[in-house]
Amino acid sequence: MSRQNYTFTSESVSEGHPDKVCDRISDAVLDAFLTEEAEARVACETFATTDRVVIGGEVRGPGDVIGRVEDIARECVRDIGYEQDGFHWANMKVDSYLHAQSAHIAQGV
Repeated sequence: MSRQNYTFTSESVSEGHPDKVCDRISDAVLDAFLTEEAEARVACETFATTDRVVIGGEVRGPGDVIGRVEDIARECVRDIGYEQDGFHWANMKVDSYLHAQSAHIAQGV
């Protein structure tokens, strides 16, 4: 088998890029669950666009954390320093679609 030539590409984003902001929010949600319950299971994805953050996924852990997700997202965006027209931590809309993980999944994982 001969080695063929190919082009290798990759993407790297810098600080403040929406991908980094979303990763920061998802990580903070995960941390909030694990702080409350070390055995929590969290599959959290975040999407950001103009004046909106959407968080979704499945969780198994303390239910009160789901109620704090909007505050967690706003704190992350504020900590990063977004205070501009089009994306401001105080004015952005946060939609959370986190829901409880199926008991069947929990048994199999």
